Amino acid sequence: MSSISTSHLPSPFKPVDFSAEKNIPTSKLPQKTVLKLFDSKSITSLQYLTQLHGLVLRSGHFQDHYVSGALLKCYANPHFSNFDFALKVFSSIPNPNVFIWNIVIKGCLENNKLFKAIYFYGRMVIDARPNKFTYPTLFKACSVAQAVQEGRQIHGHVVKHGIGSDVHIKSAGIHMYASFGRLEDARKMFYSGESDVVCWNTMIDGYLKCGVLEAAKGLFAQMPVKNIGSWNVMINGLAKGGNLGDARKLFDEMSERDEISWSSMVDGYISAGRYKEALEIFQQMQREETRPGRFILSSVLAACSNIGAIDQGRWVHAYLKRNSIKLDAVLGTALLDMYAKCGRLDMGWEVFEEMKEREIFTWNAMIGGLAIHGRAEDALELFSKLQEGRMKPNGITLVGVLTACAHAGFVDKGLRIFQTMREFYGVDPELEHYGCMVDLLGRSGLFSEAEDLINSMPMKPNAAVWGALLGACRIHGNFDLAERVGKILLELEPQNSGRYVLLSNIYAKVGRFDDVSKIRKLMKDRGIKTVPGVSIVDLNGTVHEFKMGDGSHPQMKEIYRKLKIIKERLQMAGHSPDTSQVLFDIDEEEKETAVNYHSEKLAIAFGLINTLPGKRIHIVKNLRVCDDCHSATKLISQIFDREIIVRDRVRYHHFKNGTCSCKDFW
Repeated sequence: MSSISTSHLPSPFKPVDFSAEKNIPTSKLPQKTVLKLFDSKSITSLQYLTQLHGLVLRSGHFQDHYVSGALLKCYANPHFSNFDFALKVFSSIPNPNVFIWNIVIKGCLENNKLFKAIYFYGRMVIDARPNKFTYPTLFKACSVAQAVQEGRQIHGHVVKHGIGSDVHIKSAGIHMYASFGRLEDARKMFYSGESDVVCWNTMIDGYLKCGVLEAAKGLFAQMPVKNIGSWNVMINGLAKGGNLGDARKLFDEMSERDEISWSSMVDGYISAGRYKEALEIFQQMQREETRPGRFILSSVLAACSNIGAIDQGRWVHAYLKRNSIKLDAVLGTALLDMYAKCGRLDMGWEVFEEMKEREIFTWNAMIGGLAIHGRAEDALELFSKLQEGRMKPNGITLVGVLTACAHAGFVDKGLRIFQTMREFYGVDPELEHYGCMVDLLGRSGLFSEAEDLINSMPMKPNAAVWGALLGACRIHGNFDLAERVGKILLELEPQNSGRYVLLSNIYAKVGRFDDVSKIRKLMKDRGIKTVPGVSIVDLNGTVHEFKMGDGSHPQMKEIYRKLKIIKERLQMAGHSPDTSQVLFDIDEEEKETAVNYHSEKLAIAFGLINTLPGKRIHIVKNLRVCDDCHSATKLISQIFDREIIVRDRVRYHHFKNGTCSCKDFW
């Protein structure tokens, strides 16, 4: 085989002198010196690597399997996204030995060419004898590809070669069988001969991932020597499976914990939507003086995003700066997303501008943040900048852009982008994109066009699409269409209490109280309970929750006194409570009391008591803001000279000087 040329690769800007001794000709460089040149630059700089490749060819060391293997390994690095060229290098290596074959098989796995790894193994067994380093990689490739038959055949080769007792092969095989759901095969492998702690951990992990909790607990109890990894496997598996009580019990029993222990609990709480507990665990971690790494910090920022815990989020940002932790694309995106979701777009934008590494998900987070804050023009401008660079928009990008158009009423722009998605961006419209367009057309009062679009969809419209149309009906008072769409939604999502409530509100607005009663009876018959409104305020790193009728907060007496003052000031400003959406069989006075104690009003009162005059109040609510709270909050922002940001289930509302950023269009 002839050596491959590097002439078609990018030429270097500046030649590198690879000679360790200035007086030694390239052709006479010893093998040891050449191998030393394969340093960190070889896997980060393609220019450096191509020059090194040229030197290897000129020096004649390409025939040396250690040198050609090192070259192949560098080219196979996923960082270069050029695995095809790595395969060309491989094809030029004369008589590859097991070392070379192992490198190319591992390269296939790392570049997600899973069946190619199995193909090369098939070629390898003809020319070279596999060794114990060959099979863990192959088992992993079969596991990821879910190649059951191939995995079993390769296991047969392991047995045939008599290397099944190797613990690295054994743990990889156990993991493979567990990933196939073939626990009996995994058990047989585990119990054949001696197993080290890694094999025990892998078997326990397999049980947990397959949902066989009692077997996992039993095996964990039998373990002769448990290391911290064993505890982490159990905690992580239980937490991911939603068994947070058991996970927390084990976590509390640990004599020592590492970052994985803490991260498993934080991620478990986040997956279950228990963001407050996730932050409490992180605060406990800080008290125990365990230094958090970038992975747990990304998770913590996600928790902050979901409940508007900006003080905790800003602490993380300060920690990153204080410890000179680089903002890579993942961590930087988590940080800017946190700021955007906590109502501080300005700070999110600063992070975005400072980031040296941006992936498409970074742009998506910034565009999406601008969109849900009603900053449509800024979102579209950023979309244009994205297209000017090397990034290519994806489906999520276009959801963000169309959402921006919907919230701003940019019908023509939204239609133009939607109609050219496939042609200009190579993205086929999916349900989310249709939902955005129905929202855009419906919000703009174009109901016939919205219905025509639904009827033309190549897939069956889901509840989100119909829900967008129902929301538009509420805004514009299209009660006939609302009734029709509402009935479709009740069929599609019979357990979604929000659908019943919205349809009831629409009936109540037009005085059809008999229909309101029918909806309430239907809910009762079906056992549907309304989701209680919860509003959250983050104050100095402590998260405060408020629910109507819940008097558990220690400042509740002060809050009620403040609410009385707010009510009086609102009445003086001419505000009359809108009770049309209160669905209880109670008199008007009691209805007024009900709307006066909605969770966001409790949160606003708390904020006014506990923050300095002029300071912004930020609230996160789990439900859509009702009409009365929206109109009242506009006035409160003017009366008390406060900016109030409320993030509800639909969008962000920036209340300032008696107006809202949504322009009463939500």
